[in-house]
Amino acid sequence: MGERAHRATDAPSSYSLFAMARPIPLLAPVIMAALFMNINGKVALITGSAKRIGREIALALATRGAEIAVHYRSSKAEAEDVAGAKGAVFQADLTDDCAVQEMFHGILAKFGGLDILVNSASVFSPAAADNATPEHWDWQMNTNAKAPFFAAQHAARLMRARGHGKIINIADVAGELIWPAYLPYSVSKAALIAVNRGLAKAYAPEIQVNAIAPGPVLFPDDYTEEQKKSAVERTLLKRAGSPQDIVNAVLFLIENDYLTGEIIHVDGGRHIL
Repeated sequence: MGERAHRATDAPSSYSLFAMARPIPLLAPVIMAALFMNINGKVALITGSAKRIGREIALALATRGAEIAVHYRSSKAEAEDVAGAKGAVFQADLTDDCAVQEMFHGILAKFGGLDILVNSASVFSPAAADNATPEHWDWQMNTNAKAPFFAAQHAARLMRARGHGKIINIADVAGELIWPAYLPYSVSKAALIAVNRGLAKAYAPEIQVNAIAPGPVLFPDDYTEEQKKSAVERTLLKRAGSPQDIVNAVLFLIENDYLTGEIIHVDGGRHIL
């Protein structure tokens, strides 16, 4: 009995185990620095950021201290409003490689490098199997899949010079569900999802590449109330999302360094119906 009691007292108590572990939190800042990118002071390019979700992403990153490069195609005044006094605006047709090269040269000259790319620019047009035209196909494939690929290619060169980077592609649940009434659009987003996975493999480990697949968040301007209602009904949560939901996902992907090749569905559960 005495021997057993003596052995019991030799064992470390829960308090002593805690005391032994107390030095570990001193390593926390080092661990956090290794696992999380601090947005403050980073240079971020957001394509299509004069309007809609791209605008909200750019403003959120600027609020957190990022130096933002605001890309636009035709909405100059809106882009300048987003950039404010500290950001910079860059005009480019993203399907024109010369224009894209010039934009990245401008970003390098202005900011000295790049840490974050958000491929947000996108086009959206209805076209079914029976009435899709080559113009429908080329316009959406070039803007929604080809352009993000080459933007990422240019961005990666600047990111590798810094030894790190984050690329986030705004995909769509349509790229997985394939909507018959929007067939070329759906295929272009499916291609972007494939691009996302391919770039994650190509650019690891220095650069993490991930995608976000929104559901009904911001509806097209020409959507009727009936179309909006139908889109919401095809979600599990039975409501539309908000741009802030997408912003939150972008921030999560930037700040977490142990995710790559992932697709985060911000769609109210629509992708599993």
